Amino acid sequence: MFNKDKLKFDDIFENRLPEEDVKKYLTQLHEQGETAEQIAAAASAMREHLIPLPIPYALKEELIDNCGTGGDYSNSFNVSSTVSLLLTACGAKVAKHGNRSITSKSGSADMLEALGINLDLSIENQVKLLEKTGFTFMFAQNHHPAMKYIMPIRKAIPHRTIFNILGPLANPAMVHKQLIGVFSPEYIHRLITSLTLLGTKRAMVVSSKDGMDEISISDVTYATFLDRQQTRDFIIDPREYGLDLYDKKEIEGGDAKENAEITRAILYGEITGAKLDIVLINTAFALLVDGKVHSTEDGISLAKEVIRSGQAKAKLEEIITVSNELQG
Repeated sequence: MFNKDKLKFDDIFENRLPEEDVKKYLTQLHEQGETAEQIAAAASAMREHLIPLPIPYALKEELIDNCGTGGDYSNSFNVSSTVSLLLTACGAKVAKHGNRSITSKSGSADMLEALGINLDLSIENQVKLLEKTGFTFMFAQNHHPAMKYIMPIRKAIPHRTIFNILGPLANPAMVHKQLIGVFSPEYIHRLITSLTLLGTKRAMVVSSKDGMDEISISDVTYATFLDRQQTRDFIIDPREYGLDLYDKKEIEGGDAKENAEITRAILYGEITGAKLDIVLINTAFALLVDGKVHSTEDGISLAKEVIRSGQAKAKLEEIITVSNELQG
C-alpha cells in the first residue's frame, strides 16, 4: 500500500536503525514538510506495532475519538478531553486516546486522573469501561510499546516531528469516526488525505486561524469534512451559531488539578462564557461527525441540554465510579 517510507518506519518501530539515522530522517521530514503519503505510511506502521483494544465489531462501528495533534502552544485547558466526556453524555461511544503532557502543563491523562478517573486499567477492563459507560481512555504509553525506542530521539530534537501528527491516526480502538485538530491549516488536507488512505469512513480535521488545534472561540477555524472519501471544505465562525468571540486568554488553563476543576465546572453547569462555548462548539461538530445530529445548531442545543439537565454531571460521576470499581 505504501512506499519506502512505510519500510523505514517499520525499521524505526522495531529499533533496527541507529539513533542518529532516525534523528536525521525525522528532521528531514520536518524540514521538507511531511506529505500525506508519508503520514499515512508512518501511521500504518504505527498501527501494526500497537497493542489493539479488542472491541466487538458492532461496537467498533459506533466509536468516535476527538483529539488534537498538540503543538499549538495555546495554554488552553484540556478542551478535547472535556468534549469527549460531554460527547459521551450526549450518547456517543468515545474511545479516547491520549497521553501525559508533552507540550502543555496538563495532558489528557493528567487531567482525567485529576478528575478521579482510574486510568490504570488492563486492556480487558478498558473494554468493560467502554461497554458499561460509553467511554474509555487508552493510555498511549500502554498501547505503543515501540515508542520506548523513539521517545529519547524525540526529546533530542528541538522541534516537533511527524510523531506529533501520528497520535490521532493510531488510535488502538481503530475508530472509524474522528474529529482531529491540527496545529496548522496547511496540514488539514494532508491529514484528510492520510485518513482516506487509511480507510477512515467519516472525519473532520480542523485548525483555527489563531493557531489552535481545536475549533477556536476567538477566531474562525478552517475545516474539511470527510465522508466516505468525499470531502468538503468550509470555515467555522462561532458567531454564525449564536456564540460570541472571546479573547484567547479566556480559555487558558493551568496544571492538571486546575484543568480538572474547569472540566468539572463545565460539566456541572457552573461555568459560562468562553470556556463553556469552546466546549459546546467542538462537541457540536463532533456530534455531526458521529451522526448524532443533523446540524451544528442541533449539536449545540443537545450539548447545552445535557449539561442543564444534569446528564453530563451524572455521566462523569458514573465514569469515575465504574473505572475505580474495575481496578486493574
